[in-house]
Amino acid sequence: MAATPFLYRISRKAAAALSGLARRRAPGGERARVQPGRVAFVGAGPGNVELLTLKAARLIETAEVIVADRLVGAEVLALAPGGAEVVVAGKTGFDESWSQADINALIVARGLAGRHVVRLKGGDPTVFARLDEEVAAVEAAGLAWQVVPGISAASAAAAGLGTGLTRRGRNDSVWLMTGHDCNGYAEHEWRELARGRSAAAIYMGKRAATFIRGRLMMHGAPADLPVTVVENASLPGERVIATRLIDLPKTLKAEAVDGPAVLLVGIEPRHVAVRVPEREAV
Repeated sequence: MAATPFLYRISRKAAAALSGLARRRAPGGERARVQPGRVAFVGAGPGNVELLTLKAARLIETAEVIVADRLVGAEVLALAPGGAEVVVAGKTGFDESWSQADINALIVARGLAGRHVVRLKGGDPTVFARLDEEVAAVEAAGLAWQVVPGISAASAAAAGLGTGLTRRGRNDSVWLMTGHDCNGYAEHEWRELARGRSAAAIYMGKRAATFIRGRLMMHGAPADLPVTVVENASLPGERVIATRLIDLPKTLKAEAVDGPAVLLVGIEPRHVAVRVPEREAV
């Protein structure tokens, strides 16, 4: 996909002025520069290139090095300039992937070489993206850095349902949760969530579906608690699958959900009644 330049190009004179400003600490901008390189931690959004922010698009279009997550779409990466180095340094759940130490080392090495590095993360870089670890590495190296937020997968998933993550009378809070962490399946305050006053957006939850169901029901969540699976949120292949907590693992298997998915617990689509496969005979 060809880049659209007219919104993002600036004059050389303006670029020089901005470069001078970047060397001084300013609220909301890059931190004080010690080394010549600079790093931007940029949210690529949920995958649809049209959901990029203008600032994200500008930084991608002017990057010299892009270190991208596995989930960053090809249309987003196509905005990179022709001479840019593009490295896909993704993580794939329980499968083999780049170590965080190697990713940190790559970002720092390119920054210390004087390059403009964009660390491109799917969704929002502040949500389950190990932002703090990477910022600490860059900061320790004396490099300038900034964070550019993006639309989160949870927000895009809710938009696909035509409903909010919060709604008066349904839930007054929403939890952003991970299905697994570096120690395996992630533990949470299941008892509080099972009380039904909150909804949850669970990232990386497909493989943990049986565990999640068990923990919630063990702490009192009803078997018919609505759960909506949103696969490939915001993309042409987006799927919205409505089910119940008791049927969640079976539904994921029956529907062959193999793309990136968010599990929305306690939230159902505005326009879709709960439709699930017939339960197996007990």
